[in-house]
Amino acid sequence: MQAWRVHDNGEPGEVMRLDDTDRPTPGPGQVLLKVSAANVNFPDALLCRGHYQLRPPLPFTPGVEICARTEDGRRVLATPALPHGGFAEYAVADEAALLPAPDALDDAEAAALHIGYQTGWFGLHRRAGLTEGETLLVHAAAGGVGSAAVQLGKAAGARVIGVVGGAGKAVVARELGCDVVVDRHTDDVVAAVKEATGGRGADVVYDPVGGDAYTQSAKCVAFEGRIVVVGFASGTIPTPALNHALVKNYAVLGLHWGLYNQHDPAAVRRCHDTLTVYASKGLIKPLVSERVPLASAATAVQRVADGTTTGRVVVLPEGAAK
Repeated sequence: MQAWRVHDNGEPGEVMRLDDTDRPTPGPGQVLLKVSAANVNFPDALLCRGHYQLRPPLPFTPGVEICARTEDGRRVLATPALPHGGFAEYAVADEAALLPAPDALDDAEAAALHIGYQTGWFGLHRRAGLTEGETLLVHAAAGGVGSAAVQLGKAAGARVIGVVGGAGKAVVARELGCDVVVDRHTDDVVAAVKEATGGRGADVVYDPVGGDAYTQSAKCVAFEGRIVVVGFASGTIPTPALNHALVKNYAVLGLHWGLYNQHDPAAVRRCHDTLTVYASKGLIKPLVSERVPLASAATAVQRVADGTTTGRVVVLPEGAAK
């Protein structure tokens, strides 16, 4: 089979190599999966760089989120067991963690449902307790992680303010349903959020960016607001001023969704059931901006790493449904 493999750590476009290799052999409790679609995630770039919390042995195949078929024909969602990731014709995954792919989504859309929307649901509901009528501020609202949070926020009845970088991404954020869109390239984010909320600020902030985005969040979060720290796509990990959190009376909440697979897998299954219902009702639908062939996977991962994409970029092995 063909598989993209990383033999040395570095930038995805430089270190990912398309190899001819044997199909992976499942270990105990694992299954072999034929990949139908593999969604590109920012962690794939971190894996290539050697900066992710998991460091699989070299060489490894990145690709942490797929829609696939089991050997008995079931259509499933999976997070592949590294080092045998999803940017390949075949992958392996833990059988106990497989989830049925929603009928309402095609393979590319389904491949983009699992991690981003699970992260969004746990972040907004389990961690932040978002309620109907509250104001939700989403950084990188046109990106893969942010677009999921926007849709989930609207499904919860929140008023959503989306922060984006550029006019093109602003158009995408509006199409996703953002009530207010702030372009960080041309607007003062803090002033814009204060103006949109009558000076009160955002009740919940969803931040997959870190760096300056977190600094802005702390300045425009409301009384008893909640900042959900999801990731650091900017490359800068902020250092929160706890005295500021005390004076303004807000909470800073960390979210590492992968831990729920270890500590509360039943909650992951319940969340998936909820997301499946949302998809069937049209409340959520992953924004797949590009569907690229397997041969273009390295370029796709690099572009996601560089922040030049909108929505989701999904890799389709040869013969997969478009």
